[in-house]
Formats: sequence, C-alpha cells, structure tokens
Amino acid sequence: MTVAVSPDGLPALVLNADYRPLSYYPLSLWSWQDAIKAVFLERVNIVAEYEHAVSSPTFSMKLPSVVSLKAYVKPSRHPAFTRFNVFLRDRFQCQYCGTPEDLTFDHVVPRHRGGATTWENVVAACSPCNLRKGGMMPAHAKMWPLQKPFQPTVHDLHNNGRLFPPNHLHESWMDYLYWDVELEP
Repeated sequence: MTVAVSPDGLPALVLNADYRPLSYYPLSLWSWQDAIKAVFLERVNIVAEYEHAVSSPTFSMKLPSVVSLKAYVKPSRHPAFTRFNVFLRDRFQCQYCGTPEDLTFDHVVPRHRGGATTWENVVAACSPCNLRKGGMMPAHAKMWPLQKPFQPTVHDLHNNGRLFPPNHLHESWMDYLYWDVELEP
C-alpha cells in the first residue's frame, strides 16, 4: 500500500511491529484512507494522530499520523536489482566523475566483452562519462569507478536513503526516524 502521497494529504508513517519504518527511501507512507482502513481491519495500532479528524453521522476520529503494524514483517535482506536502487547504492553520483546530473548506468565490463547486468558490474554514470567510456574496458578508457560495484543489503540502501530525506517530514514522525542521530541535551 506504499504510495506517493502529498504532505497536504495527511499521510501516515508506517512502522513495522518493532517501531522502525518499513522503508526509509522511499519513506513508508500510506494515504489517510489506507491508514484508516488498516485501523478498522485491526492490522495496525495508532501511534500518533493529526489534529484533523474525519467524521460520519455517527462516528468521528482523528487521522493517524503514525501507525505500527501488529504483525512483524521480516525485511528482505537483499533489495531488488533496479535502476533506482543502483543509483541509491551509488548515492546518486556518477561513479566516474562524481556529478549528480544526467544519470544513467554503465556496465564496468561491457556486455560485448562478457559483462553481465548485475550488481557487481553496473554503476551509476552520467551520460557524458558513459559516452566517453563507451564499450571500452576501464583500463583502456582510463576510467575506474569511485567505488567497486557490489550487491548492497537493504541496510546499505537505508543508510544511503537517510542522506536524501523527503521534502516533508511531519513533526510526529521524528521520534521514529533517524534513530542513529545524536540526541540533543
């Protein structure tokens, strides 16, 4: 049920049963309609609420701003191999020059040289660097990735995702996000 939700739509932050977000990037959010449906189906506990309420002729309830699942969902250890996850692993930077602009992906060992489309052979690259490297091997092009490509864990992607916070974070979510930041005295 994770969807793209506008902050004006009063989304609910979705936590696992251990009170950690299901996902950091993208942040696990449900629309207020999905959150209320989950409450009535008794699949979640309401942890925090907005001031805004919805009403029917016989019932009124504040909209949940944070919900936790009643049943723990074991997170996947290895994320899906997608273009977005390659960019996230590589922190949205070209692995040859470091720019965040005009990203695509590059096979370090070109496909026509036997290079596979795998975590260990694909890196984020800007279009100019990708064109310059072309179908050459790194040594021939004199272009080496800033970091050796690797298969990340979900934890690796969550850590990188924290570097790119969403545009909107509701104040009621802050106690459940970024648990590893230093506390203020």
